[in-house]
Amino acid sequence: MFMGKTPFITVRASRPLSEIEFCAWVAQAAPGDRLEYHRGYLVLDTYPLFSALDDKARGELARLAARAFWAAEQGLVHLVQARVGPDRFAYIAVARPKPKAAAVSLSALLLDAQAA
Repeated sequence: MFMGKTPFITVRASRPLSEIEFCAWVAQAAPGDRLEYHRGYLVLDTYPLFSALDDKARGELARLAARAFWAAEQGLVHLVQARVGPDRFAYIAVARPKPKAAAVSLSALLLDAQAA
């Protein structure tokens, strides 16, 4: 039987994602699913002096970036970058297998993180 290779498909949002939308994706993503959560230069896009974003959009992007990093620290995703042009990158979250011994749901982890 021939086992073909499955191509990696990255979902790219047509508009900026919110932190909540990112969390919803993490909760339902299958291992290997890929989500492009930002395109640009993240460190500059969240910095007031260099960003073209308004305060509200910049704040939401900073929360999204922090949540993506948190998800990586929890072992829920891998974070990778792909260069798409000069000083422009695609920031991608790749879903990892969910821990089998997880006695705590993602929503409980989120609540614990907010309380801290």
